[in-house]
Amino acid sequence: MMFRRRGTALVGALGLAGALVAVIPATTGAAAVGKPAAGPAWAACPADVVVAPAAQGMVRCAKVPVPLDYGDPDGTQIEIMVSRIASTNPDKRRGVLMFNPGGPGGTGLDQPALLFSKGLPSSVTDAYDLIGMDTRGVGHSAPMSCGFTAGDAYWANIPPYAADDAAVTRQAEVAKDVAARCAAKDTGGRLRHLSTANMARDLDRIRAALGEKKASFYGASYGTALGAAYASMFPATTDRVVLDSNIGDTHLDRAGLRRYALGMEQAFPDFAKWAAKRHDSYGLGRTPQQVRRTYFAIAERLDRTPSPDGITGPAFRQFTFAYLYNELQYGPLAQGWQALLKPGKTPPKATKAPKATAPNPADNPFTVYLAVTCNDVQWPEDVDTYRRAVTQDRERYPLFGAASANIIPCAFWKNEPAEPPVKINDKGPRNVLILQNRHDPVTPLEGGRLLREKFEKRSRLVVADESGHGVYVLGGNACALNVTTSYLVDGTMPAGDRTCRSDSR
Repeated sequence: MMFRRRGTALVGALGLAGALVAVIPATTGAAAVGKPAAGPAWAACPADVVVAPAAQGMVRCAKVPVPLDYGDPDGTQIEIMVSRIASTNPDKRRGVLMFNPGGPGGTGLDQPALLFSKGLPSSVTDAYDLIGMDTRGVGHSAPMSCGFTAGDAYWANIPPYAADDAAVTRQAEVAKDVAARCAAKDTGGRLRHLSTANMARDLDRIRAALGEKKASFYGASYGTALGAAYASMFPATTDRVVLDSNIGDTHLDRAGLRRYALGMEQAFPDFAKWAAKRHDSYGLGRTPQQVRRTYFAIAERLDRTPSPDGITGPAFRQFTFAYLYNELQYGPLAQGWQALLKPGKTPPKATKAPKATAPNPADNPFTVYLAVTCNDVQWPEDVDTYRRAVTQDRERYPLFGAASANIIPCAFWKNEPAEPPVKINDKGPRNVLILQNRHDPVTPLEGGRLLREKFEKRSRLVVADESGHGVYVLGGNACALNVTTSYLVDGTMPAGDRTCRSDSR
């Protein structure tokens, strides 16, 4: 689940195989991780690192060495590229604030510049060096690949919507092929080292390389799982931790993936209400109920007959799901529906499909997404398990349930998890602030509540009465912004859980 400026979501899964690899305890602490010999050598970032105009000239990059395999810390090393916008106010500087935008598989080198340009308060930029990174396997950090091309069958059904049991069976064959291709491409056995636990260990290596006794962390979407693992494994060296838009644990498992469908059911009515008020402009329905019926009518028509430009039912569902990420996208979403109501039309920004053999730009992020999700936790291998789930969720969550419950490549993954998933550690400082929108299409409120329960005394939950994916800075709720900024700058944790009223409702 990527938390980006555009609404995007990669959907993946997991599987198991033979015997456990050498297990590294999930509670391995800072002493075991140690400190690299030399500090980072800051220089200009690679040309493809996006730097917002407001942050031009401020961002520098460096590489930090970490073990490929923490079970063999003196063995093969890989390099993690990090970015930095340094505080220019030494009198107010507290330390470093590391960012993760989600995924897993999303680049994070652009995060300091992005959030700086979007209005990150100067009190925060004074207090911290802002640290972004490509996590292991991503982009400029020892990138890994399954060799996906634009014409792979998997991309023809994203999300993997299943109209019936036969569709689950067909999707199982496609998912099996994806897993086999990843295994065949992974000749060096590196994919098995992509896990949330190892990424958390990398975070502590980066902290040590930066010369900091403690590090603060802000993670969004999947970044909340990474942050929860980091705070659990290294309670003594984590400072202030903010988890925004939560999947509910230290990993994405089958239950978390199926909650996508719950999230869409909870967020969709906000768009439907918005569209109904604008029926005279978009013609999608005069009531929220009529707008919902329009959604099903378009999807079912495209299931039978894709548009002349190749828009399918699954593509339409994904288009709608992704554009619920932010209320600012409601206009383009309504425009896209409006275009599809006219025969022969395509939603704005649709492009011609590339050649089937062309490299897929999603190859690297999707490879990492699959590997981390599959390596973190065991997923069912039995296809019937997914058939039953699809049947159940199609009834419970008809907007998206038959997609998020469907089988994914992790059911056929070559490697079993090398270690158990990181267990939430409540034995530590009260330093975990959990942020959650009330209506979130991909990480519903339940995820925030689950994480709050698991962290118990270490955490507080702030619920913003808003719709969309992302609360702090990019979300727009004044109360949540103020509470989070106060915590990051002054360490002021709310006395108890609280709700922040919407500024616009």
